[in-house]
Amino acid sequence: MPVRKRLEIISLGDELLLGLRDNAHLSYMGRELARKGLAIARDQEIRDNAEDIRNYFLETWQRADIVITTGGLGPTADDLTRETIAAALGLELVMDELAAEEIRKRLSSIGRKAGPVHLRQACIPTGAEILPNRNGTAPGVWLEKDGKILIMLPGPGMEMRPMFMEEVLPRLEARDIALINEAYLQIRTCGLPESELGPMLAPLFDPYGQRVKVGYSCHLGVVDIRIGAADDSMSWKEIETLGDSCRELLGADFVGYGDVSLAERIVAQLRSEERSLCVAESCTGGLLSSAFADIPGASKVFRGGIVCYNNDVKMELLDLPAEILEQHGAVSSETAVAMAVGAQERLDCDYALSITGYAGPDNGGPDTAPTGTVYIGYASPDGVWSRKVFLSGTRQNVRERAVIVALDWMRRKLKKYDELKTRPRNEAKAI
Repeated sequence: MPVRKRLEIISLGDELLLGLRDNAHLSYMGRELARKGLAIARDQEIRDNAEDIRNYFLETWQRADIVITTGGLGPTADDLTRETIAAALGLELVMDELAAEEIRKRLSSIGRKAGPVHLRQACIPTGAEILPNRNGTAPGVWLEKDGKILIMLPGPGMEMRPMFMEEVLPRLEARDIALINEAYLQIRTCGLPESELGPMLAPLFDPYGQRVKVGYSCHLGVVDIRIGAADDSMSWKEIETLGDSCRELLGADFVGYGDVSLAERIVAQLRSEERSLCVAESCTGGLLSSAFADIPGASKVFRGGIVCYNNDVKMELLDLPAEILEQHGAVSSETAVAMAVGAQERLDCDYALSITGYAGPDNGGPDTAPTGTVYIGYASPDGVWSRKVFLSGTRQNVRERAVIVALDWMRRKLKKYDELKTRPRNEAKAI
């Protein structure tokens, strides 16, 4: 078990308090630290103001064993973290020549010359170590002082996250502060609310009593279950066995272990079969395509998507017959199927998924279905289907939930087909 330490975060940036940017760093580090057996005791969002930085840091430094700051390490006038914290600790700033040289090289590679304003980023408190920044000019800082650890990280996510994974976590593991392995097993589910999952899985957890820790976390369309040991009396093998029991009981509602997404499961399944996929979408405006495009290596499966918001575009790009739109409307089962088939034929794919609906705030007119009505089309080598759902919430909620429903529906149909292929012939049933 790691040495228990109190860890606190100070997130710097006026933009956080003005609501111009969400504190994505907190959710990211909270998730990654929890996996390593570390919990964030407190997070504070403060202004880019020297007095605030000094006061909040000294208060936190007195209380915590590990302090992580994000932001304020860049070259601009409002980047005050490094200088202010060094002064608060009574330390001088010294130039790290290796870091300075890296800054010169990076700027030179884009035709710029490093000036004093850039090189100040290479100044660190006496006794500190540089955390290399492979994606920007502002290095991070690691300082151990008075039995405590100070970690200063840059604000941009593309710089902070790789630095955290490649530099910070390995150092915490080496000092027996963070676990080398995972602290808990996560199971991702889709289809059942938390209120039903708890009672359903309780008979599996009850025999372990206080030895097991179970947590539930709801996200958009999915619920994650975290299973961990309350103490050293429960082995990782037992946790894995318990996870397998949960998987079997969940059946089709089991998505996967860890943070695997619905789209990732679809891509993995189709890639194993060397099949291709495309999408056509109206009200979701590209969200369905993005779900697949976000996956590294998805190009092996995902051929592309057609966003056809306008009826003329549906007819032009998908060869959707005008008669279907005239007789059934743009938001209908017939149109959803025609969109999927049109995309399947136009993009020459094995599978196609389509979405059309009324996302709001207004519906399509007095004679149409209400806001939140969504139709999903699915075309496969084995046939075509459509599904109608009603989704509540804001316009954005409806659009995002429509994507989740479509992905989960396709995942389940692929799972059924996969089971059919492996089932003895005399036990095969219609999908």
